[in-house]
Amino acid sequence: MTVRGDGGGGGVFEAATGDGPPPLPADAEQRSREVRAALDGLLGIRRLTRGGDPQAVPADWERRQPVRAVALVLEAGGITPSSVDAAGTRTSTGYRVRAGERPGTAVVEWPGPPGAGAAREEAEALGACVPVLARLGWDALLYKGPRGRRFLEVEPMGD
Repeated sequence: MTVRGDGGGGGVFEAATGDGPPPLPADAEQRSREVRAALDGLLGIRRLTRGGDPQAVPADWERRQPVRAVALVLEAGGITPSSVDAAGTRTSTGYRVRAGERPGTAVVEWPGPPGAGAAREEAEALGACVPVLARLGWDALLYKGPRGRRFLEVEPMGD
């Protein structure tokens, strides 16, 4: 989700997809405020466009940009994103959100640096993502892909 003029310096907020740089410890408080503001904005969009319970069903905006929406939900839910350095080398273990094969879907993976044990913890870690996504109107199904790696396929509830 991109939010302009979020009150935190007027910059642009991007939800962490797991393919960005690691967060700086000194920025944790500011990032937390930005994530809360973005989630509040998203729920406001839902109230205005969907009516009813803003947590029940994703808005049309989210359906058109599921990677951003799912990444925001996971980050707001306290799930740690993975990260990469400037060369694109994975530096930490956590969620990674990418586009799904079908329109309106996203895929959540649990990558980490080589030798970090991400594959051993992915079933439990991805399982912890499911209720976080469900609370905000996303269905997530766990699959086993190539080389036995697990992933979630995520789509809006009611589709």
